[in-house]
Amino acid sequence: MTSGPGADPESAPTTRLPRVAGEPVDHESPTGPIPVVPAAPTDTPDEKQSEGNMPTLMEQMGGISGIVASTVPIAVFVVANVLFELQPALIAALVAGVLVAIFRVVRKQPLQPAISGLVGVGVCAFIAYRTGEARGFYLPGLLYSAGLCLAFLVSIAVRWPLAGVIWHGINGRGQGWRSDRRMLAAYSWASALWALVFGARLVVQGWLYNADEETWLGIARLAMGYPLIGVAIVGTILAVRRAERPAKAA
Repeated sequence: MTSGPGADPESAPTTRLPRVAGEPVDHESPTGPIPVVPAAPTDTPDEKQSEGNMPTLMEQMGGISGIVASTVPIAVFVVANVLFELQPALIAALVAGVLVAIFRVVRKQPLQPAISGLVGVGVCAFIAYRTGEARGFYLPGLLYSAGLCLAFLVSIAVRWPLAGVIWHGINGRGQGWRSDRRMLAAYSWASALWALVFGARLVVQGWLYNADEETWLGIARLAMGYPLIGVAIVGTILAVRRAERPAKAA
């Protein structure tokens, strides 16, 4: 059949390009080839971000700098209370909390640690102001230590040791470690160590609180802060590495 101006367009031959390797094959229909339309992605960018890029607990806390920032106002109060009277120490602690928040805003860092520290020091300052005693500033910390000591002990009893729950929450690894008996035992020992740390704080600082030794109470608050936390972290790491060693060797 010849093609020309009057020819039927549907009867005219079509020229098909050779298929490239790996290219989807077009399906034929009575009217011609049907293009293959790529399937729409099943996950939206927001869904992918929520699945793979969820911030870990450590990131939500602002990292190590955020943890340190949350305790700056307390350290300022301890030092100022030793050098001055109660009211200047309370003012200095509150000002330190505000300055830490401003510093993190300027550096575009997470505000949550600074706000948590500011709220915490505000509660402590309010109790100290209402009681008229500097030792009142340390009462929330004593209750906090008592609560954590009890929580760690209970977590061991119910086989959900908090050392493992918190550690894997910080690193965003989930809670599958509980199915491993060696890991469960390791985190139970680590939780017992943390309970001992908070229990020691409660006993020593509670005794100083009852003795109304506010200066020594402030010194003990600093001395039993990061140093004991560091010991507990090292103990947790050593216990976990020892539990993981046989699994890696196998």
